[in-house]
Amino acid sequence: MARYPAALVVGVLALGLAAGARADGDPASDYLLSQKVFLPFDAPISATLSEQLTSLATDAARQGYPVRVALIASPTDLGSVTALWGKPQQYSRFLGSEVAFVYRGRLLIVMPKGIGFSWLRHSTPERRALAGLQVQPGANGLARTAITAVRRLAATRGIRLQAAAEAAPVKKGGLDWLLVGLVIAGVAVVLAAALPIVLLRKRGG
Repeated sequence: MARYPAALVVGVLALGLAAGARADGDPASDYLLSQKVFLPFDAPISATLSEQLTSLATDAARQGYPVRVALIASPTDLGSVTALWGKPQQYSRFLGSEVAFVYRGRLLIVMPKGIGFSWLRHSTPERRALAGLQVQPGANGLARTAITAVRRLAATRGIRLQAAAEAAPVKKGGLDWLLVGLVIAGVAVVLAAALPIVLLRKRGG
């Protein structure tokens, strides 16, 4: 029973941290305390792209290049810090200070009008890899741009990322047709073997 009070304390502390982040008026600073990717509230992104982006961020961390990503589709995603709308580089630095008590690594921000990248108290020469990268239109465009950006950034350290969601899926339809073909071939073999026997019996009769 002693473990329950401890669990309760941990839960209360977690709620306190989340509430504090919300009080700052910056939703991404809440999510990125524990998640690798923050997605827009009111701009739906396809599940495939979301999975790919999260998978890339996870793979990057596993290979020694931790990076967290925030996709900001509208001023609403900034909460009360809408003054930073359209200023992705400034927002990346602001967000870095907001989550510093939990996460001090690289931050990538993608807004419709640009990309921001920062790392609290570190220089970011890999930022040059993002030069010329244009943000694609729409919510899914933000995700596609972020996927490209994460790959480019990691590549500056010789890291090649692969999203799990990009692995070629097994084509079930093709497999089904293969099975059907095998069954048909098997039936044909059986019939071919049985036909001479049937003909002999008829002649003998």
